[in-house]
Amino acid sequence: MAKRRVQFQGRDAWGDEVEFETEREGWNTYVLEDGTRLKMKSVVSDVVRIEEAYNPDGTPVYMVNATNVVSTIVPEQLKKKPE
Repeated sequence: MAKRRVQFQGRDAWGDEVEFETEREGWNTYVLEDGTRLKMKSVVSDVVRIEEAYNPDGTPVYMVNATNVVSTIVPEQLKKKPE
């Protein structure tokens, strides 16, 4: 584990980079009122466990960097005709 400086609650803090293995990256699917089907998932790129930061139940605090991936299936009547 490598040490890394991060911004946490408005201050500089040290944390430990935590290696991880992707177990499952599932899609969440939403149907919008206009008939569009929106699919979304979060892909984690790195995780840092903040030193000396704990939740009220005693569990450590983790900072997660992730990217949201979005896909849509749009009804034909909402699509703009190509020019």
